[in-house]
Amino acid sequence: MQMKTLIAIIGPTGIGKTDLSIDIAQRLSTEIISCDSRQVYKELKIGTAVPSETQLKKVKHHFIGHKSIYDYYNASIFENEAIELLDNLFKKYDDVIMTGGSGLYINAVCNGIDDLPTIDQELRTELLQRLENEGVESLRMQLKMLDPDYYRQADTRNPKRILKALEVTLQSGKPYSSFLTNLKRERNFRIIKIGLQRDRDELYERINLRVDQMINEGLVEEARMFYKEKHLNSLNTVGYRELFDCFDGTITLEKAIELIKRNSRHYAKRQISWFGRDNEIHWFHPDDLDKIIEFIKVAQ
Repeated sequence: MQMKTLIAIIGPTGIGKTDLSIDIAQRLSTEIISCDSRQVYKELKIGTAVPSETQLKKVKHHFIGHKSIYDYYNASIFENEAIELLDNLFKKYDDVIMTGGSGLYINAVCNGIDDLPTIDQELRTELLQRLENEGVESLRMQLKMLDPDYYRQADTRNPKRILKALEVTLQSGKPYSSFLTNLKRERNFRIIKIGLQRDRDELYERINLRVDQMINEGLVEEARMFYKEKHLNSLNTVGYRELFDCFDGTITLEKAIELIKRNSRHYAKRQISWFGRDNEIHWFHPDDLDKIIEFIKVAQ
């Protein structure tokens, strides 16, 4: 029996993953799994660059807008749901496309992720309030005391990493580091990773233009709709955070837009660094559709 193939189309924000993935899916007559930690939320359409209605009609997509911003969701839940979906899709197709820029979600499907406890919303809200009122240093010191092993290896400048580790530690009563086994799970399908890259200046210009497009499409109004919910983890993301600061009166709208562009570029840079550590990724320019299709055929 021929082994089925998951084709992961990977790359930073703004690189052109959506259009290319649709082209490949149409060539292979298959469906697409979205691997984006923010496009899962049905309320967030503009700021998360959800594929347009026209794009969604071309190829069936999964994990687009299937959760609410009020739902708890993480990479571990995504792994379980995606693997279950793949089991069903591989009954119909030899190949399935997965695309996105969320490195943790991609890794969860390809390699598996450590089983972490579900976090109570009350605990998450309490830690977020502490972060806002006391700053990240207070949380750092608590993590250092509760889990010195993880603290030594963590990016302590990243508040989200500190929050995540504290959440798990306080929820479970065990150090976060005790959950990080890094055991790779065996999959019953082949995985081909296609990475997309462009000239850095070209990528940054595309990101800037996309932010302008989001503003023109109503990103400010979309963010204002959820201003009262800004404490939710689902809204702690580029494009919304900056506008919430604007609504708070701490920065102007012009400054907020400038920061969205800057922070989006910084996010893309971090994504490039993350993917650059994966030697299983084969790199192409997004315009190289025929070369990519040929590579997939040979790799199989």
